[in-house]
Amino acid sequence: MTFLIINGPNLNLLGLREPDIYGREDYNSLQRFIYDCCVSEGIKPLLFQSNHEGSIVDRIQDAYGEADGIVINPAAYTHTSVAILDALKAVQIPAVEVHLSDISARERFRRISYPGMACLRSFVGLGFEGYRQAILYLKTYLENERRGA
Repeated sequence: MTFLIINGPNLNLLGLREPDIYGREDYNSLQRFIYDCCVSEGIKPLLFQSNHEGSIVDRIQDAYGEADGIVINPAAYTHTSVAILDALKAVQIPAVEVHLSDISARERFRRISYPGMACLRSFVGLGFEGYRQAILYLKTYLENERRGA
C-alpha cells in the first residue's frame, strides 16, 4: 500500500511559524513522524511539500496509478483552492484531510475547506497525531474496500 502525503504552503516553516498554534517541532520532525507511522503500518510513504498550488495539483495528478491513498494538509490552500479540490475529484484516489490546528475554532475565513469536500474525513486540531489518525483511517478504509466490506 502506498500513500501520498501532501503538505501545503508554509508547513516547511513549522517550529518558526506561530508555534503557539502549530507547535514547536520542525518540518523534519513531522516528516520523520509521518514516515515512522507509515512504515509501522506497512505503508510506503511518498512525502511531498510545496508552497505552490500548481505543484500540488500536478503531484495529485501524478499520483494516479501510483498511490492507493492521499493524506493532505492543504494548509492555506484549504480555504481558497478549487483547483486542488478538482484535482482530488479527478484522480478519485481516496483522500483524508489533516490540519494541525482546529480550523473550525479559528478565524471565520478558515472554516471552509474546499479540498476537504473531496476527502473521506478530516482530522483537525490534533497536531502531528492527526497524521497518524488519518493514515490509520485511510488504511482501514482501503482494507475494507478491498474486502468488499
